[in-house]
Amino acid sequence: MQAIPYPHVKETLYVEQLPNGLSVFILPKEGFQKTYATFSTKYGSIDNHFQVQGGEKKQVPDGIAHFLEHKMFEEPTGDIFAVFASQGASANAFTSFDRTTYLFSATEHIHENLTTLLNFVQNPYFTNENVEKEKGIIGQEIKMYQDNADWRSYFGLIETMYHNHPVHIDIAGTVESISHITKELLYDCYHTFYHPSNMSLFVVGGVKPEEIIELVRQNQAAKDYKPQGNIERYFQQEPASVKQKEKVTVLPVSLPKCLFGCKEPNQTAQGKELLKRELTMKVLLDILLSPSSAIYQKLYDEQLISDNFGTEYNIGENYAFSVVGGDTKDPNLMISRIKDEIDKVKEQGIQASDFERSRKKKIGGFMRQLNSPEAIANEFTKYRFKGIELFDILPVYEEMKLEEVNERLREHFDWNQLAVSIVRSEQP
Repeated sequence: MQAIPYPHVKETLYVEQLPNGLSVFILPKEGFQKTYATFSTKYGSIDNHFQVQGGEKKQVPDGIAHFLEHKMFEEPTGDIFAVFASQGASANAFTSFDRTTYLFSATEHIHENLTTLLNFVQNPYFTNENVEKEKGIIGQEIKMYQDNADWRSYFGLIETMYHNHPVHIDIAGTVESISHITKELLYDCYHTFYHPSNMSLFVVGGVKPEEIIELVRQNQAAKDYKPQGNIERYFQQEPASVKQKEKVTVLPVSLPKCLFGCKEPNQTAQGKELLKRELTMKVLLDILLSPSSAIYQKLYDEQLISDNFGTEYNIGENYAFSVVGGDTKDPNLMISRIKDEIDKVKEQGIQASDFERSRKKKIGGFMRQLNSPEAIANEFTKYRFKGIELFDILPVYEEMKLEEVNERLREHFDWNQLAVSIVRSEQP
């Protein structure tokens, strides 16, 4: 086990790759009562067309990664949640665009809970009967989200942006797509993406690294995993343009919901370059549109936005886009006013004082995050699968230059790349 010190944040990360390929990361936090563990696979909703080295190319139904996550909690002996609860732990799981994570948090019985986490994720139990039953459950979940205005506005925006890239497909799939999922397909995807070489275990909290790694070594040594080749993921060529300029969804809402953003064409950045693009964009959005910004205050005073207004930036394999918006009485006027204000900033450039304030704010936010085991674990895994170390974030913020943020301002806010998603109670 290798100890990697990060003196600038006063942390030491313990790392080991086991013979079966599993990467194990342990971050002890002296004095912390809570321990938080994540067992994650680099497998999300966008991974629907793939090939294992030496195998055949496969294309699977949309939503299968999320479906698989649901099915993993069912064991021949019953529901695994009850086991965690009996050991004083809270367990959960989630599927995103590019990863699936199983987790627990607890203040006691850490070794027992860690063993339970490893064993249930590495012991799939699919039958024809329980797969058919799950289709009904997830089908109801999909229909429920179809009535959720926030969800529809968010995925409506991504649908307007992307022609082919699977990021535009709802993570749960559709009722039609999940109807084609079979027990055999689930096992195919499981054995491809849940191989230890495609997974990471991260444990953070009041733990002793030597004890944790020994437990994990023994647990994994008792299981028989054959070596697996690299997984190749395939994506259709994505045009640079947005698919459509605007999408309007009709739902019973008291006030229209409007999200808009810009799609970045030809996103090929990886590793440190990807991290730099992401963090520079987060600083830029904070400067332009956070509650402390001039633009936000103007629009708030004009009652064009409310306190649920926000921003987001997503970047991953072959995709990158911003999300801006919230509830508004006049979507078109809100967009027009924000575009005009951003164009003014483009002409004048960002002020050095605004840049420094936002940069320091982001540094402070990152340092606060290091006091939250949940935040550390989830962020660590998210960045790890993108070839980035969590503790590289601070140096990137510290070395960031005003010129880089101004360059991102001019580059990102290309209104030819603008897409809009509106949810309102009636068509205009």
